[in-house]
Amino acid sequence: MRSEFLISLLLISGKGLAQTSVDLINQDQVTSIEKTLSANDMEGRQVFTPGIEKAAAFIIKEFESAGLVPLEGYDSYRQNFAMVKTKLTDAGGKLDGVALDAGQIIPFTALPELSITQDDHYEKVFVKKGDNFRDVIFKYLDEDKNFIILVDTSFSMIFARLANFHIPKFEGSGNRIFLLTSTDPGVFEIHVKQETTKRPLTNIVGVLPGKSLKNEYVIFSAHYDHLGIGKPDEKGDSIYNGANDDASGTTAVIMLAKYFKNLHNNQRSLIFVAFTAEEIGEFGSAYFSRKLDPEKIVAMFNIEMIGTESKWGENSAYITGFNKTDMGTILGRNLEKTKFRFYPDPYPEQNLFDRSDNASLAKRGVPAHTISTSKMDSEPHYHKQSDEIQTLDINNMTRIIQSIAISAGTIISGKDTPQRVKP
Repeated sequence: MRSEFLISLLLISGKGLAQTSVDLINQDQVTSIEKTLSANDMEGRQVFTPGIEKAAAFIIKEFESAGLVPLEGYDSYRQNFAMVKTKLTDAGGKLDGVALDAGQIIPFTALPELSITQDDHYEKVFVKKGDNFRDVIFKYLDEDKNFIILVDTSFSMIFARLANFHIPKFEGSGNRIFLLTSTDPGVFEIHVKQETTKRPLTNIVGVLPGKSLKNEYVIFSAHYDHLGIGKPDEKGDSIYNGANDDASGTTAVIMLAKYFKNLHNNQRSLIFVAFTAEEIGEFGSAYFSRKLDPEKIVAMFNIEMIGTESKWGENSAYITGFNKTDMGTILGRNLEKTKFRFYPDPYPEQNLFDRSDNASLAKRGVPAHTISTSKMDSEPHYHKQSDEIQTLDINNMTRIIQSIAISAGTIISGKDTPQRVKP
């Protein structure tokens, strides 16, 4: 059965892809990488711990072995950045001479102190009565520019809750100041003070430069962080190994890097990235998305929890946001003669398209989707200490990685270009 599957993959893989068998993505290597990433000595790969640093070092070694090069502008595979935690201590100002109280000002800035007037280069945005508050404010929370967002007083109740939103703040990012007001001030002055704490984080990024289309990018990604060490369960196990979530996806990214490097015929440039801090708010992918021109990114394959069978059984996975672009259709067409099938996300009520590392780039128009098999309504080991390698179907996981490789072939070659995500 396995041989038939591999042969059928090769038959439809195209002239270039047929030069190298997908047997290069083999079960032994998948097992070895997965076993290392989910081992007890990785201590659950929680951010800000020695465990995640050990995982980062291992991924770097694998990227080096695959022959990847650093992302342009970097001298290593490490994309280091600082997440900034803030606590507001003082806020005030005037709008057309009328004093503001602190409850009318909510800043989203990484700066410890900020003072602005109408003469500063801040773009004004209005959230008017009757607008969809969430749609407007989330759009500007995700922008890395300087904004004054004037929110109508009809939104006063939800405005107060805005201060508790868990939004990434990065050193050097844009400043967004929300003001609750019923007027459009011609003259204003605003000052903000807050306590700030910087926490270092690291994405691991490697690139396989393209040939004829080297300035067009296809991304393969997964997050390598997990939950770390917690209270012992009933078996005395305190380590959240995260074998499925998301050592399985990180294993896939490493295997795909080795496969496409060996293939040596990618016309578009390929970016392989292991994101940090997904579990605490997708900080890694949020930062990464701000450092690339989204117009140059043709597609993003984000891989999240592929270690267990999907609800359809073996040789299947689902794609989040399937109907937002034609990327799923392209992937399916490339796999028509195989036993493998991609399906639309069967859990739309869980809004998975906006809950994983594809979201930051999808918001910028990139056809960025997450591939998964996780049964979100009945996954017994999700976010538990029992998420260990022995609970995974490595054979099926290997076939999924092989299928991702083959399904991406016409996008990597430049033959197919998926539709953009509409705002």
